[in-house]
Amino acid sequence: MKIDVLTLFPNMFEGFLTESIIKRAIDSKKVEINLINFRDYTPLKNGQVDDTIYGGGAGMLIRCEPVFECIDKIKTKDSYIIMLTPSGKTFNQKKAIDLSKKKHIIFICGHYEGFDERINTLVDEEISIGDFVLTGGEVPAMCVIDTITRLLPGVINNKSLESESFNDNLLDFPMYTKPAVYRGLEVPKVLLNGNHKEIELWRIENQKKKTMEKRPDLME
Repeated sequence: MKIDVLTLFPNMFEGFLTESIIKRAIDSKKVEINLINFRDYTPLKNGQVDDTIYGGGAGMLIRCEPVFECIDKIKTKDSYIIMLTPSGKTFNQKKAIDLSKKKHIIFICGHYEGFDERINTLVDEEISIGDFVLTGGEVPAMCVIDTITRLLPGVINNKSLESESFNDNLLDFPMYTKPAVYRGLEVPKVLLNGNHKEIELWRIENQKKKTMEKRPDLME
């Protein structure tokens, strides 16, 4: 998969791209991630990419030209363009699975008061990571990229992916490791008896119980 990120602040991605699973996926060529500063595409000599809002209002909007020109340069027939914005549909694991099958994704990260509305004509989908306001689209882009990348073939063991939260609309089952007793807190005995059938039944039962307690909306 190829991912291009249009951002005015590429340095925000430095640690994200050079650590842990994302770094390994890049090094093993499972994913290619490019950071593109669309300020380079502005027609204004001072590098300006934003401007005042027609009709008045607080703040500044990102102008059309730098985004349109940048997309023209990098878009291919396989490109799927996503704008990170509060008005988008809320991102979830099902959407991550769908996006992990794309060949080329272009993320547009906003800043300031948002985008000139005409930029939406370039976009295949708008995505939000929740009902709250952030400084820009960089952090949401990292969240979505992280979620997608770990789903790519060969990035993570398939067995691990099968047992993760949100599969079948359920949270993951409770898990424990050594020591078996710590400060009076004991690991459930069923997990220590070696009976894999009983362990599997316990996990399914407690997976449903945990989901009902913490995220009942997923059970609807």
